[in-house]
Amino acid sequence: MFTGIITGVGRIVAIHPLGSSLAHGKRLTIETPPGYLDDVALGDSIALNGACMTATQIDLSTQRFSVDVSAESLARTSGLGQPGPINLEKALRAHDRLGGHIVSGHVDGIGQVTHFAQVGESWELRIAVPAQLARFLAYKGSITVNGVSLTVNQVQDPAALEGGCEISINLIPHTVTHTALGSLQAGASVNLEIDLIARYVERMLQDQRKPLTS
Repeated sequence: MFTGIITGVGRIVAIHPLGSSLAHGKRLTIETPPGYLDDVALGDSIALNGACMTATQIDLSTQRFSVDVSAESLARTSGLGQPGPINLEKALRAHDRLGGHIVSGHVDGIGQVTHFAQVGESWELRIAVPAQLARFLAYKGSITVNGVSLTVNQVQDPAALEGGCEISINLIPHTVTHTALGSLQAGASVNLEIDLIARYVERMLQDQRKPLTS
């Protein structure tokens, strides 16, 4: 489990195919900030742009670690198949502060940035959300974008999105500076994870007409 509070910005520095066909995944090598891996062990979970991965190799001398990403994960996420900056979060410990919201590290879908521009001291980020996720988003609700816990400021349902929606999010300067979101541009794809509680509410509403059994 995670919180959506980014603990470091790393960089994918190497990508190695795990086989010769499209059914094979890739091994990623990520360079981290100094000291980031000092408390990380083999097998630990680290979220990369919001996708939970397992550290399979760790090199403390270079502060790099590797993960193996399946073809399925690559097909259902964004930002893991090419070199560049990436948001990092270590798994939540039982005694940690829950500064963001409960995040599972499972990407639910991919959104597209429609607008990213500075407004005053902050930045406005707008994202087109696919139809299968639109019903889970609400004003002042939580959303995870590339692993970052954020608050939805506005939801619009334009007909052009065919059941999808467009959300607007305000990013404070600290978020832009201390995550990889600052490098986003209109047209970029982003990983989205909906609020965990919203999943259960939706499921319960589906089952509300079913009789209880003893």
